[in-house]
Amino acid sequence: MQYFELASGYKMPALGLGTWQLRGSTCTKTVRTALKLGYDHIDTADVYGNHQAIRQALQGTDTDGIFITSKVWRADLHHDDLLKMGNRALSELGIDHLDLLLIHWPNRQVPIAETLAAMAEWVQQGKVRSIGASNFTIRDLQEAQQVTKVPISVNQVKFHPYNNQRDLLAYCNDHGIVVTAYSPFGNGSLVGDRKLMRIASKYDRSFAQIVLRWLVSKGVVVIPKSTNPNHLADNMDIFDWELEPQDYEAIEALDR
Repeated sequence: MQYFELASGYKMPALGLGTWQLRGSTCTKTVRTALKLGYDHIDTADVYGNHQAIRQALQGTDTDGIFITSKVWRADLHHDDLLKMGNRALSELGIDHLDLLLIHWPNRQVPIAETLAAMAEWVQQGKVRSIGASNFTIRDLQEAQQVTKVPISVNQVKFHPYNNQRDLLAYCNDHGIVVTAYSPFGNGSLVGDRKLMRIASKYDRSFAQIVLRWLVSKGVVVIPKSTNPNHLADNMDIFDWELEPQDYEAIEALDR
């Protein structure tokens, strides 16, 4: 596993398991399988409604070695609402701290300073180790950085070869913010892409491995979702090989 250092001083695994739309026993089974395969990073959110299912999967596991991310929904960004949500999340997950808490979506009806002040309190209390955002533009990040002393460590956004967010990634790199890519396969839109399939054939890899390798090569954390044990295992196998420059650039050129 590869790790990226966050502005908070903690390290974040480059690969995690995304759990959007995973619920109940399917979620529990998938997380258990991922943990057995060596995953040490689970991404969830309050609005996903699967904290308790993840808790069942974590039973018997040393959670100190698992990086757990959750997100607070845009309707809960006022100070007291955020703290209430956070306490509930910890209880539902059965843990004493979150490794990363993200603002799920910006909400211009709530002062960002108020939200970040609540998150800073949690950092000071040890209930959250790192904070960040999701779906923030450069402008959103700039506003947040102006009103917080606790660093914005992560920005989680949709990022894949057809949606290559170069400007956002460059800004984040310049300001010590790690980018996490959700929907790295474009919600299925990449399946069957001829260029990706040709590159995958060249390396004797799946198209998913090619995409994940490209993203990690850019310094981006990836959180693909799959319930297929074989796919989960394949997604782990992206760290001991590199794309040749011409293939990396061919993927860069797919941006739409």
